[in-house]
Amino acid sequence: MATPTSTPTTTPPNPLSKKLLHHLTRPTTLTKPQLHQILAKIILHNLHPNPTITISFIKASAHLSLLHFSLLLFYHHFHRPHVLISNHLIRALSHSPSPLPSLSVFSKVHSFSFPTNNYTYPFILKSLSDLRLLKQGQILHTHLIKTGHFGDLYVQNSILNLYSSCGEMGDCEKVFDEMPVRDAVSWTVMVSGNRCLGRFGEALAYFTRMQFHGVSPNHVTMVNALAACAGAGELDMGVWIHDYVRKQGWELDVILGTSLVDMYGKCGRIDIGVDVFLSMVERNVYTWNSLIGGLALAKSGEEAVRWFFRMDDEGIEPDSVSVICVLCACSHSVLVDMGRWIFQMVVSGKYGFLPGIKHYGCMIDLLGRAGLLEEAVESVERMPFEANVVIWVSLLSACRAHGDLDLSVLTARKLVELEPERGAYYALLLNLYAKMGRWSDVMEVRRAMRERGLKKDLDSSITEMEPARMISHG
Repeated sequence: MATPTSTPTTTPPNPLSKKLLHHLTRPTTLTKPQLHQILAKIILHNLHPNPTITISFIKASAHLSLLHFSLLLFYHHFHRPHVLISNHLIRALSHSPSPLPSLSVFSKVHSFSFPTNNYTYPFILKSLSDLRLLKQGQILHTHLIKTGHFGDLYVQNSILNLYSSCGEMGDCEKVFDEMPVRDAVSWTVMVSGNRCLGRFGEALAYFTRMQFHGVSPNHVTMVNALAACAGAGELDMGVWIHDYVRKQGWELDVILGTSLVDMYGKCGRIDIGVDVFLSMVERNVYTWNSLIGGLALAKSGEEAVRWFFRMDDEGIEPDSVSVICVLCACSHSVLVDMGRWIFQMVVSGKYGFLPGIKHYGCMIDLLGRAGLLEEAVESVERMPFEANVVIWVSLLSACRAHGDLDLSVLTARKLVELEPERGAYYALLLNLYAKMGRWSDVMEVRRAMRERGLKKDLDSSITEMEPARMISHG
């Protein structure tokens, strides 16, 4: 999230300071031992109170992922740290893979009653957002209101992002509605937050309102709006966004282009998605996965396989998701031999990883659709891990589709074992037994359902077939 920056007041540098600054402002040439030597000189010559020196050191340590050097300097050699130094350290930590120490730095600054400003809070709120620390964020929100810092737009957007990241869209909407001024970041947070929670309609409603309020969307807005279109199947809105991008003359970078391919694939127009894909100057593995996944949804299995191998030929190494997409394509188009071949390549280690449960699930689904039920069951038994509910449901669907009642019973019983509180599985098992005329088993299932308080599910399922209805009435 964009935040304002400030420039520290500088003091005339001495020769040593000049030398150190020369190295610190060229962090790409520094090594860890060299940075450690610079730290020692800063401490030895008491240069750390100079904001220019210390801020440059913080930036260099962040570039080298050695922020613990800056923390060492901060905690052991500052009694009342300069606000500019504190802000830069908090900012660097908030953008690091481990933002938690930024909260400790803020706490130390706050404990001295040292004045903080609107440059401080957005970075702290970013750390709280990344760490999903809702309660602490709410406390800080109250503090900001009491101290009069909440009127700043950057701070307000950071609060929006905090609540959105924590899934608290109710609080997010309250803050948003009370904001006198909203920029593209404000609206984008609302679109993104709702989209992440699967509230695709709400996300697109905010996107539409944004246009009515005359706020121009940015690339991040568009990527999130396209994801919402993909989730909701809103092709018309997706096409409108695509037209907007073209009219604005935006470059179709890899992120925006991939979002368009994904949207067209999930909205049933992978043909346009292919055109977008071909027009892109740069593509990554996610772009290829979106294309292959879209072709799988369109049941264009042979085309998906062709693009999968072309991906490999063009030097883009398929990842786990790539293989899942192409195996799904093989399953939807019942390309058994091709699916087996690709799966065996994964087993052999060709792509640098072994098949996971989703890859096995795709193969079992493929074998089931092809009516190779015994081979599907053998695949379940050979898996190096326990089959999950998704796999058993897939196998059960195949057994029922091909009229194999015995295997249907086997898989239904397994589902009951895995989720004993799920009434639908008992009801399904009961109906299977009734079809087979196994009335003692029907009574046993009825008893188990009643013991678990699932009688309502029983009554609603029994009406589907006459023999069971007769039993239910005693």
